[in-house]
Amino acid sequence: MRILMLNYEFPPIGGGAGNANYYLLKEFAKNKDLRIDLITCSEDRYKEEQFSGNIKIFKIYVRKSNSHYWTSKEMLRWTLKAYKLAKELTKKNKYDLCHCWFGWPCGWIGSRLKMPYIVALRGSDVPGYNIRLKFLDKIFFKPLSKKIWKKAMVVTTNSEGLKELALKTLNRDIKIIYNGVNINEFRPNCIRKIGDKIKLVSTGRLIKRKGYEYLIEALKSFKDDYTLTLVGDGDLEGELKELSKGLNVEFRGKLNREGVIKELQKADIFVLPSLNEGMSNSVLEAMACGLPVIVTDVGGSRELVKENGFIVEKGSVESLKNVLNKIDIKDLDEMGKKSRRIAEEMSWGKVAESYGGIYNAK
Repeated sequence: MRILMLNYEFPPIGGGAGNANYYLLKEFAKNKDLRIDLITCSEDRYKEEQFSGNIKIFKIYVRKSNSHYWTSKEMLRWTLKAYKLAKELTKKNKYDLCHCWFGWPCGWIGSRLKMPYIVALRGSDVPGYNIRLKFLDKIFFKPLSKKIWKKAMVVTTNSEGLKELALKTLNRDIKIIYNGVNINEFRPNCIRKIGDKIKLVSTGRLIKRKGYEYLIEALKSFKDDYTLTLVGDGDLEGELKELSKGLNVEFRGKLNREGVIKELQKADIFVLPSLNEGMSNSVLEAMACGLPVIVTDVGGSRELVKENGFIVEKGSVESLKNVLNKIDIKDLDEMGKKSRRIAEEMSWGKVAESYGGIYNAK
């Protein structure tokens, strides 16, 4: 079976969807019955790379001002170049179907290639997910999404919460395929001991949607009880550093995978105070490292908390303070073990099996 895959994110460009795509390809590399061509984005120049014996990656160059964000012009340039390349590849190769990460723009490209296609919704591509796009959603993205999703062979989301949001745009069958986590790379530190202060950690882009300002404000009431390590970079870094003066907050910047794992293994609790999420890779990775989690009641985050952490209101300093105030050190070890057990049920191998089942049902 031959698959054409489209995703404008792929490491080091982008966030969770690129990360998920990378790990899924690692699983598919083991399946010699599959041949996959991925069209994605390059950080410097156009290039073609052999990911494995059965997977090839075509990286389109679009000059970007920031590896985390896409401007409208950058997205338009990638879309036009990707569509042109996709048409060229479909003339050379007989693809069985197209796997589109994101409903827009990849789903739009897939809908025009005259082959069966699946749309994997990730969050920001679902109307209603980003409040700042409310007007554009109403006049453009919602009508377009209806057309793209309606013609798709299968539509997937990575959480129940995202599925519920997507159904407000189009009432159709939607399959949930949760994100996975590499449980061999992300493992608990068995000799970790809790010190005088409980060590909080969070990994994510320092942007408004992640809600870090609420967490820092909450910590002002617990200066002697907690430390916080933030792993990631972003536009709000300067503002957050100013806000955290006088607190035990360390900014580690953007780290590679090994660096992220080390920071998780040194911590006691993972916190993600997001205002919106699909199914967070960061939370799953922290759980695989045996950490209890504190997450906001958004997207798929609530689906990961089963006696292994706490759920707080989004955008609420008081809700965070209430949880931080009631945490009992004696409970953290058992909660961390529960996190690890949940993560072990969410391997990338199982994600690959789910998508492979869709491919084979074609």
